[in-house]
Amino acid sequence: MKSLCGDSRRYQNGLRASTYKKNDGYPKDHPELQEPVNCRSVDLHHGEKGQTTMVMAFFLGTFLLGFVALGIDIQSLFHAKRMAQAAADAAAMAAAEESSNGTTAEQNAANAMAKLNGFDTTLAKNPATVTLSVPSGGNYSGSSSYIQAIVSMPIPTFFMDVIKTKFATMTVSARAVAAAGQTSPTCVCLVGTTGTDLNLSNDAQLTPSGCGTTVDSSSSNAVTIVGGSTLSGLSIGSVSTNWDNSGNVNNGGSIASGTKVVEGISTSCSPPLPTVPTYSASQCTADPLTHYGNGGSSYSVGPGSTYSTTQTGSLVCYNSLTVGTNGDNVNLNPGIYVLNGGELHFESGSGNASNTGGNGVFFYLVGGASLVIDNGANVNLTAPTSGTYAGALIFQDPADTQTISIQGGSNTSFNGAVYAPSAGVTLGNGSGTAIDADLVAKTLTMNGGGTLSSSATSNFGTLNISVAKVTE
Repeated sequence: MKSLCGDSRRYQNGLRASTYKKNDGYPKDHPELQEPVNCRSVDLHHGEKGQTTMVMAFFLGTFLLGFVALGIDIQSLFHAKRMAQAAADAAAMAAAEESSNGTTAEQNAANAMAKLNGFDTTLAKNPATVTLSVPSGGNYSGSSSYIQAIVSMPIPTFFMDVIKTKFATMTVSARAVAAAGQTSPTCVCLVGTTGTDLNLSNDAQLTPSGCGTTVDSSSSNAVTIVGGSTLSGLSIGSVSTNWDNSGNVNNGGSIASGTKVVEGISTSCSPPLPTVPTYSASQCTADPLTHYGNGGSSYSVGPGSTYSTTQTGSLVCYNSLTVGTNGDNVNLNPGIYVLNGGELHFESGSGNASNTGGNGVFFYLVGGASLVIDNGANVNLTAPTSGTYAGALIFQDPADTQTISIQGGSNTSFNGAVYAPSAGVTLGNGSGTAIDADLVAKTLTMNGGGTLSSSATSNFGTLNISVAKVTE
């Protein structure tokens, strides 16, 4: 506000200079020129000066601080999103690697890898979640050969919580899809934990079809392939980390080019064994052969046959059983055969047929009993297709260590699993044996041109033979 007094003075002084020269006294006839008493300048807005600037500065500061705070939260959430993607990739990979070991193993592996990447499913507050499934979208939607992992977690905010409580956490999630590693079912399972579990020599051929061999030995000589022998199949896996070397595969021995070699496997093959049959040892009978002279006879053995005591259901027990001696023609009735203490011995038989029948049979060897197949024996046996022993052909009690021997030019067909978990199995001398199922033994020794062909009807474990990879 302009000062009126100042203007009056200037005006007054201006008039004084002229008026005083014309008039000797005080210009009483011009009261407006009189000097004001106690004249001063008054500014009516002096108390409000700068308040608008302060309000604007506070408003702009708060506005800018809000943007900075929002930017910090957004940056934090973007970082969490990148971490979530890394966790999802790792979880999908881990689950795919464990795909052969069941859904529990898949989930545990995925959770562990997510935790390593900052997404812990065990937290008491704001835990992460890892959801596994068949892909629900994308290029591999609905394909069971792929595993989808979705990782999510509530992430606390720093400043957005101030704006509204519902923004206290923001959930970030990421999705990944991995192709499960190619797997190989095990149809030859060798459970010896030390020494040589598999020994192929002198043109022996181990040729699993659509499956592979797993060796539980951790020794450097767990597998030996020499003398023109060949190992094939989908895979050969071993607990040992260093058996595949020139000292163990040499002298013409080879592994087929299509067979995947996996050393240092973490899970050995340890399949469940058949149920032990319930029988009465006091009712076990002598070998029926003792009633049929010395060769050339035709007769039946097993449940319902002469000189055999049928126990519960369709079970018989022999102290020993010889089939096909000196041209005998022996028919094996269907049922459960317990061999208590002696041999289950297949000889050459009539017309090189050691037995007739033999469909739907299961043999349990106990008390030191053993299986022997001689030179020239042509044995045809098929496991039951239903009931307790469906798919199981021969089971040697785990307490027994007698070697199972298949020797000398035999043309033998086994359609069913052979279990000898504490014993060795030997096959050799030109035998052309086709085991159309699984083999469980402590060791397997093959020589002299022996051939063992297996094709799994039940799985003794699954071996991952290729590395899983993220595809989406």
